[in-house]
Amino acid sequence: MKKGTLNVLVCYVLWGLLPLFWQYLGALSPLCVLGYRILFSLICVAAYLLWAGRWPEAMAVLRSRREMLWLAASGLVIAVNWGSFIWAVNSGHVLDSSLAYYMYPILSILIGALFFRERLGILQWIAVGLMAAGVAVTSVRYGAFPWLALVIGGSFVVYGVIKRQVTCDGAVSLLAESLVTLPLGLVLIGLAESGGRGAAAALQGWQWLLLPAAGAVTALPLVFFSQGIRETPYTLAGVLMLVNPTLQLLIGVFCMDEAFTATHAILFAFVWTGLALFLIGNVMAARRGRQCKGDTICE
Repeated sequence: MKKGTLNVLVCYVLWGLLPLFWQYLGALSPLCVLGYRILFSLICVAAYLLWAGRWPEAMAVLRSRREMLWLAASGLVIAVNWGSFIWAVNSGHVLDSSLAYYMYPILSILIGALFFRERLGILQWIAVGLMAAGVAVTSVRYGAFPWLALVIGGSFVVYGVIKRQVTCDGAVSLLAESLVTLPLGLVLIGLAESGGRGAAAALQGWQWLLLPAAGAVTALPLVFFSQGIRETPYTLAGVLMLVNPTLQLLIGVFCMDEAFTATHAILFAFVWTGLALFLIGNVMAARRGRQCKGDTICE
């Protein structure tokens, strides 16, 4: 495996293991955890950029009005994603967060078709239809819409759409996003601490190290991702992304004792079948593209 691809895989493994970390901060309110995550993400990524000699690059981005407008938007969206993910883990809904990232590739192609006029093959449309059918069946069986999975997955898709407009890489963009959302993070920390749901009331001794670690576990995967994604084919990166929700699913069932019900099985079956068709469609399109290069006429 090439070094770049290995870096991307390490990023996805670290993301998949995150539920194991967030459960240690379960005594804090999810919004308080979000606040500390924003604060220490800023500190950690700033330290990394200084160590890597990339501070001038970061300052150039912070001085760019266009970049900062997009990064302000992406920062607010990723804050929604982070907050809902933390809430899912600490309220016993890791399977919902897992489902969210299984849905991500299909939600992405749907957004691409609707807003970027990207052409979809028949298998990709079937994949989208299967996901929609799975959500509908689950809603009927549960009597409730799987809103949490769609908030987590949907916010990450919107985040990706916004980041298409940004030229800087993951580490520099995380610095800007954390800086933009820092006032929100400080307000959340202040409200939690004053209301007795913060770190002062819940953490003791070594547990205080979990707060700066929250920044490290946010920044470190993005560093691996930014170092590897440029050398990794985008399709391969998309396939490797499935490592993340698979690890979350296994952690939810085997480490956090969440029940994998018949309704979960039905919904995941629809989504997994859709993903299989999506990947098959990608492989077929890639083969047609390679054949097309050797033809004089290609429709």
